[in-house]
Amino acid sequence: VSGGVQHPWHCDIQHSSDPVPLAHSFIKDRSKASGLPMKSKKASSFHEFARSTSDAWDIGDDEDEDFSSSSSSSLQTLNSKVAKATAAQVLENHSKLRVKPERCQAALGELPTNCKVIKSSSEAQLSRTSEEACVRSPLQKQQSLPLRPVIPLVARISDQNASGAPPMTVREKTRLEKFRQLLSSHNTDLDELRKCSWPGVPREVRPVTWRLLSGYLPANSERRKLTLQRKREEYFGFIQQYYDSRNEEHHQDTYRQIHIDIPRTNPLIPLFQQPLVQEIFERILFIWAIRHPASGYVQGINDLVTPFFVVFLSEHVEEDVENFDVTNLSQDVLRSIEADSFWCMSKLLDGIQDNYTFAQPGIQKKVKALEELVSRIDEQVHNHFRKYEVEYLQFAFRWMNNLLMRELPLRCTIRLWDTYQSEPEGFSHFHLYVCAAFLIKWRKEILDEEDFQGLLMLLQNLPTIHWGNEEIGLLLAEAYRLKYMFADAPNHYRR
Repeated sequence: VSGGVQHPWHCDIQHSSDPVPLAHSFIKDRSKASGLPMKSKKASSFHEFARSTSDAWDIGDDEDEDFSSSSSSSLQTLNSKVAKATAAQVLENHSKLRVKPERCQAALGELPTNCKVIKSSSEAQLSRTSEEACVRSPLQKQQSLPLRPVIPLVARISDQNASGAPPMTVREKTRLEKFRQLLSSHNTDLDELRKCSWPGVPREVRPVTWRLLSGYLPANSERRKLTLQRKREEYFGFIQQYYDSRNEEHHQDTYRQIHIDIPRTNPLIPLFQQPLVQEIFERILFIWAIRHPASGYVQGINDLVTPFFVVFLSEHVEEDVENFDVTNLSQDVLRSIEADSFWCMSKLLDGIQDNYTFAQPGIQKKVKALEELVSRIDEQVHNHFRKYEVEYLQFAFRWMNNLLMRELPLRCTIRLWDTYQSEPEGFSHFHLYVCAAFLIKWRKEILDEEDFQGLLMLLQNLPTIHWGNEEIGLLLAEAYRLKYMFADAPNHYRR
């Protein structure tokens, strides 16, 4: 998918928002032995699990009328046969690519595949590589309790091909030119932009594409400059109006929690440890919390800023973003990155706000939907969890709450969000199918584990560290196929 194959996969599927509240007590450090009920094979209660997890977000009302996007109603539904055929072709192309010997080297062996999701066209090749995957699986037991994913490939964080990339292929040049034509037209065709963005957005045009897809920028090119100027001024108006109140007693808890969480945001990436960047994040999160008093700030929401910040920073930086010293940028550039990150993050949260109301019922419903979906597509895996008393909530809560950000390197999250922003209800509805495809991706490793603790250790430390665009592309292709097969089949949700 990421190799530039253009496939307009769009399917308008009605999905009820599923809210879920999470207690505001998720403030324990992730490095503590958490999330694994060691002593009892019996599944821990929801509250016990919540207390041992530091991935909680909250959400409230959204921003103003600028985010009303009439374009979402104009999403075109493609002919189902075309969509199905395209998905099959993408999977087949991926399987052919994976036959290359260099893809089987140990350095890239983090492809524990054996992904038997309903007879995929790539199944044969995936099963061939399962032996290599299984060589790595025993390593997972030796790891400590779950921490944030370590990202050794720092130079590839913002995009797998961002630095040290080979010359662009003819296909990539053609795609980039197509994007540039769309973006420079008087009125950008947002439906066409979504179709082009589904298989990934070229790094060069990702910032402006994300602004358009999130509804932050208008499709009319003549209005964009004024809109950006107005929204950026509006954000810094909020700063002047509200930021000093962080020292007031009734905001102390909010500000203190934000202040604690910021240094934990991608702690292994130098960019996010710079004081200036941490100040920017503090302002963004505090203003968001003040403007959403019904929910306020909850730990974990800090992660959501990072993809936007990296993408908008990359617009001004040629070298490796993750090691860049932001003090080299002008005040005006930093202000624009900060304001754009705030507004786009706010728009994202608006689309999944039902996940973060009190007690987070939305996430609980989505976890239940995932359980029922998996029981249909891979009964063996589902029964394996039941046999060893593993509750889906114990691993999938984080998947829904953090949009898989804790399971994937940041570069993969950015690629994933290209597609999420192209899909109708991508961060809510389509994410369910991505989680299902992600789970079945590890079916062999899951079935090899034969005790409660081993299963939880595996599921909270999945080896995605070397993943890049190809792995995400294959995951998305499987997720799309699952959505196509199950989304409009209510019987699949009944046992």
